[in-house]
Amino acid sequence: MPQYFEPNPDTESRRRIIDYRINGINFKFTTDTSVFSKTAVDKGTDLLLNSAIEDIKRRGPGRDESLLDLGCGWGVVGIVMKSVFTLFDVTCVDINSRAVALTKENAGLNLRSPDTIIQSDILKALPEDKLFDTVITNPPVRAGKKTVFEFYEQSFAHMKEGGAIYVVLQRKQGADSSKKKLAELFGNCETIDIKGGYHIMKSVKV
Repeated sequence: MPQYFEPNPDTESRRRIIDYRINGINFKFTTDTSVFSKTAVDKGTDLLLNSAIEDIKRRGPGRDESLLDLGCGWGVVGIVMKSVFTLFDVTCVDINSRAVALTKENAGLNLRSPDTIIQSDILKALPEDKLFDTVITNPPVRAGKKTVFEFYEQSFAHMKEGGAIYVVLQRKQGADSSKKKLAELFGNCETIDIKGGYHIMKSVKV
């Protein structure tokens, strides 16, 4: 059966509509087979969004910041962040063509749309000089540690100095090894929230 991290899934479509509320805003999303968490916003992504929003509000968002939703699935992170921080330039990226199509569709279902939505094997389709202030990712654990670590490495290469990456993983999914890898890459890694076994990690490019 095709996994959510495969480029071109051909499973039979079984679309559904789900509702989601965060930061006082109601959202509506279409999901389908062969995409990550097709029945609801998963607990890890929900905690990741709440933690990132709170952290960005605490330090104060800039007017022209760029934000990357890496491994966007059906677009919840990018669409929510664009709706909360309307002046951000938001890019959504996923390897899965069905996920990218759903993100584009969901952008039209909600009040705010990400600025760029593209299919890419991690960040290989992006120009080398495309840099971000913030990266948010719920990495594809089922794709293996090598792919997860490539998420971090390519994010680092596409981040501005002072930029931050937010990652969610459960301890049983390898949160500890990810903390070590992020600390090696960025020189720092802070756990900013833990709930229900999910760890929200933050590293800053210095």
